[in-house]
Amino acid sequence: MAYVITQNCCRDASCIPACPVDCIRPVGGTAEYLNSHMLYIDPASCIDCGACVEECPVDAIHLDTDLPPAQERFKEINAAYFEQHTLTPITLPPEGKRLSVKPGSLRVAVVGSGPAGCYAAKELVAIDGVEVDLFERLPTPYGLIRAGVAPDHQSTKSVVEMFEEVLTHNRVACHFNIEIGRDLSHRDLLAHHHAVVYAAGTYTGRELGIAGDHLAGNYAAADFVAWYNGHPDHAGDTFDLSGHRAVIVGNGNVALDVARVLLMSRNELAETDIAQHALDALSDSKINEVVILGRRGLRDAAFSVAEFLALGYLDGIDVVVEGADFDGSADDDHETGLKLQLAQEYVQRPRASDKRIIFRFMTSPVEIVGTDRVEALRVASNHLHANGALSPEVASDSNLIDTSLILRSIGYKGSPIGGLPYDAIKGVMPNVDGRVITPTGDSLHGTYVTGWIKRGPQGVIGTNRACAEQTVARLWEDFNSGVLSRDIDGRDALELLLAYNDADPIGWAGWHMIDTLERERGAQESRPRAKFVAVADMIAATMPWSEDN
Repeated sequence: MAYVITQNCCRDASCIPACPVDCIRPVGGTAEYLNSHMLYIDPASCIDCGACVEECPVDAIHLDTDLPPAQERFKEINAAYFEQHTLTPITLPPEGKRLSVKPGSLRVAVVGSGPAGCYAAKELVAIDGVEVDLFERLPTPYGLIRAGVAPDHQSTKSVVEMFEEVLTHNRVACHFNIEIGRDLSHRDLLAHHHAVVYAAGTYTGRELGIAGDHLAGNYAAADFVAWYNGHPDHAGDTFDLSGHRAVIVGNGNVALDVARVLLMSRNELAETDIAQHALDALSDSKINEVVILGRRGLRDAAFSVAEFLALGYLDGIDVVVEGADFDGSADDDHETGLKLQLAQEYVQRPRASDKRIIFRFMTSPVEIVGTDRVEALRVASNHLHANGALSPEVASDSNLIDTSLILRSIGYKGSPIGGLPYDAIKGVMPNVDGRVITPTGDSLHGTYVTGWIKRGPQGVIGTNRACAEQTVARLWEDFNSGVLSRDIDGRDALELLLAYNDADPIGWAGWHMIDTLERERGAQESRPRAKFVAVADMIAATMPWSEDN
C-alpha cells in the first residue's frame, strides 16, 4: 500500500520534510515545483507510515486503498509523475536555528489575514520573543479562504485549522474590522511597530480592453466569486442568470470554479457554505451552458490537472473540448501530458446531459455586442506564429456567441495603499524579495510585502508559505543588521489611538462568536455554516446578547 496526494493539494509542502524516506516531489525551489500545481508521492518508495497525512493541512493525502471514486485516478497520476521524474535523493537545507529576541525588541504589523498574512505571522512567531499585530479590514479572518475558495471545496478550507493555532498564539493580537487608510495610516503602524508586512492580496479583476467593455452583464469573475461566497462588498450585487449561456474569458482554476457553481444543482450547492442569496439566485438560474475561452492552446491552459479531472465527475454535466491540439510531444511535462489525455477522453465521451461546459481554445474576445447590456460576444480564432506570438484570424473568421453574462477571469490586480509605492501596470507593490522599494530603487524603511500584492496573482494557498518565508527572511536580516532597531509606542498606545479614531476593532474572541453562530445556523440546515454577509450583522454577532436573538 502507499499514500496518494489528491485533488485538494495546496502545495503547502509541510508533508515533504515529514516524509522519512524522502519520496514526495517536487520540492520547493526547483523548476518542477514552480511549474507544478500539486505534489506527488512515489508509490514504489512510500513505506505507508502516514507521517505526511498528519502534516497535510487540507486532508489531501489518502491511502491508495481508501480513495473515493472521484479520486481514484490520482493513484495513476502520482505514479506517472515518477515515470517521468526519477526519484533521486535531495538534501533539504537544514533549518536555521531560531534565535530568540528580547521581548519588545521586534513587534511586527501584518496587514491582511488571508493565507499570505497567516503564513507570515506563523513564520514570525516561530522566533521566540517576536510580537505580531494582525490587521484585517473585515470582521472575519482568512481572506480568500473564506471569500475565494469555491463552496464545494470544503476540504481546502480546512487549512484554517492550522492558521487558528497562529492567530490564537499568545504573542499574536488580532485586530479585525480595522482598515489601513481609514482607521490607521501606514505612519501609525510604523509608530507602533518596528516593521510592517502587507499581505493585502489582489482583488480587483482586470478589464478586457475591448469595445463594449462598459455594458451591463460584463463582470469580473472575482466579483462573482465574492458574491456567491458572501463577501460583504459584493453581497448586494446582482447577476443576470436568465439566459441559457454564460461565457467565461480565461481558463484558470477560478474559471472552472465559476463554471461548476453556475451549473451545479440546488441540492448540491445546498450542502456547501455558499451564501444564501447566491443559492436562491442560482436555484432559479436558466443557464445550462458555460463557454470557457482560452487565447492559447490546451498546453498553455492555466487550470490544474486536478480541477480539469474533477469536471468529469460532475453529475449531469458534459465536458466539451473545442479547438485543442491533442498531439503529445516529448517536450510535454507530466501535467501537460495529463491535460492532453483528459481532453481526448472528454472528446470521446458521448454527450448525454442537458448541461455542458465547453472549452474553446485559440479564441480571443474582440467585441462585446449589445445596446444597453450584453447580448453577445464577438470572438476570433487565433493563429500561432512560429515565434510564439498570437494574432486573430481575418474578420471573416470572427463569430458571435450569444450570451447575457460575461465573466472575466483574466487575472487580478491590487489596489494602492495610501502613500505607499504602487505599480499600476503589474498591480503590485514594487519590491525585491519582499522588501518594498521606492521609485528610486531604495528600500522603504521597515516595510515589506508577501502574497499576491508582492508577486501578483499566482500560485495556490500553499505557495504563500515559501513567499512568506522569503519576506520574513529579509525582515530578519534587517533586524540583525540593526535597521529596525528604534523606540516605538506600546500596544496600549495603539489601543488608545484606535479608540481616538472611533475604530471598532474585533479581536479573536469576537470572531469566535461569529464563527460559532454561523456554524449553528448552518447546522439547522445541514450545511457547514450559514454566513453573515453584512458587516453590521457580523459586528452584532459579537455582542453579548447576540446568542439570545
